[in-house]
Amino acid sequence: MTTVHTDRPLAAPQVDAATAHYWAQAKEGRLSTRRCTDCGKLHWYPRALCPFCMGDTEWVPLAGQGTIYSVSVTRRAGPVPYAIAYVTLDEGITMLSNIVDCDLDSLKIGDRVVVTFKPADGGAMVPMFKPA
Repeated sequence: MTTVHTDRPLAAPQVDAATAHYWAQAKEGRLSTRRCTDCGKLHWYPRALCPFCMGDTEWVPLAGQGTIYSVSVTRRAGPVPYAIAYVTLDEGITMLSNIVDCDLDSLKIGDRVVVTFKPADGGAMVPMFKPA
């Protein structure tokens, strides 16, 4: 079976003081997260306090390359099928995202992916992944 990815409308993200930098970077085509200034660990979802040691954090860029950890193609949730996946980035963190610009039925665990950005309502750019 072949299920070709089709772009679908994306709602504008909820931007607040904690996420404004993330969305500004995404709009420029850059993926970022936060790293603890005390223990040095990266974490996803970005937050001001480290979830490991409660230390302060700073924004850092990510390369945007990784591997599919888990993937599911959703066909019944709406008019357009889409793939949702956990992607483990080369930096070690795992994030939930969509896999786009491919045959959705060919996706499998272990596939290499690279970040791409898709437009949302209001002009924001949403990071997603496509096969490398």
